[in-house]
Amino acid sequence: MNTNRLQAANRARDAHRQNIQRDIERRLQVARTQGDEKLVRQLEAELRYFA
Repeated sequence: MNTNRLQAANRARDAHRQNIQRDIERRLQVARTQGDEKLVRQLEAELRYFA
């Protein structure tokens, strides 16, 4: 039973991280389109942190 809980927690953690990365990538694309270089640098740093 503890193994199942651990696996579920790991899956939830991984899904959460993937969602964060996907959101940052989407924001990065918009920032690049708008030419906001400061935001681009910040979002690239966030992606490196979550990678």
